[in-house]
Amino acid sequence: MHTGLFHEIDFDADHKWSGHLSIPFSIDRSPYFQVKIPIFRIRNGAGPRVLLMAGNHGDEYEGEITLARLFRRLDPANMKGEVTILPFANLPAVMAARRRSPLDEGNLNRAFPGDPSGTPTFRLAHFLEHELFPRHDVIFDIHSGGTSMAHLPCALIERQGPPDMFARALGLMEGLGMPFAFVAENGAEAPTSMAAAARARAIGISGEFGSGGTVTPQTMALTARAVDRLLLALGIIEAPVLGPHVPIEGQTELLALESHAQAVFATRRGWFEPAVVVGARVRDGDVAGWYHDFERPEAPEEVLHFPAAGIVISQRLHTDCQSGDCLVQVGRPLTRDEVSGR
Repeated sequence: MHTGLFHEIDFDADHKWSGHLSIPFSIDRSPYFQVKIPIFRIRNGAGPRVLLMAGNHGDEYEGEITLARLFRRLDPANMKGEVTILPFANLPAVMAARRRSPLDEGNLNRAFPGDPSGTPTFRLAHFLEHELFPRHDVIFDIHSGGTSMAHLPCALIERQGPPDMFARALGLMEGLGMPFAFVAENGAEAPTSMAAAARARAIGISGEFGSGGTVTPQTMALTARAVDRLLLALGIIEAPVLGPHVPIEGQTELLALESHAQAVFATRRGWFEPAVVVGARVRDGDVAGWYHDFERPEAPEEVLHFPAAGIVISQRLHTDCQSGDCLVQVGRPLTRDEVSGR
């Protein structure tokens, strides 16, 4: 039977279950090939419903490792409610260690609301937004900076939904225990998982939990603590599953990413030398780095300046750059009154 995506999930069963989302897609090696995306379910009666996902981009590993570990450890007898785990959402991208799928060059986080008749990435996005997301109260989509980016570990929500839902999202995000968090302003029609969650009337939480296409003890510890704290806050578990965890050192610092004007972009081929590290506090006009031209080594390097004051939240890792590459971004510190609109 030709169909966009099919599965054998029993959403009403109390059990610990593993299976696949299956997406038919003919390839030269196999005319009846199916993309088999692992999906896990743990349910123990009525209660909070959370979807945990990672691998939205394939080269972002903290969530992928953490969520697979969570499934192995989570005991239905020691929880209530429902946990659905999608650790390798864009599986072809995960297996290729790429941001996008090699099957269709699809970026899952730019594919919502999807297309049930489209290529695999768009079929998956359609299933997530229209069938899976609406069955959950909270969607936690774990990201990282990926292979090409150094990123400040931080949580994220988008300014979506009615005020009470946004306030609940803000509280859950701050409860993750991350040192930084930011509120994105992408709009209700954005092609992201967080906008899709809002359209499905679920609370969406995300973030960048590492960077560089690798993991470190620090980024893994932050990710594990965030997952446990979310499940504890929702009342799904009564004790950490991935812990023990180090204590939280202070209140989450909130940042805003409101405009492309908070970033420096390359406008020609060049080689980027940063002047500061991620996490640095900078002023408008401070030196962000230098842009070199290896094809004209006799020419002086171009001095780049920060376009806004704030905290450096991301920076390109690859020195070799092309026109259009984002070199560095700055987050503007937010007060809690600004976030709540008071």
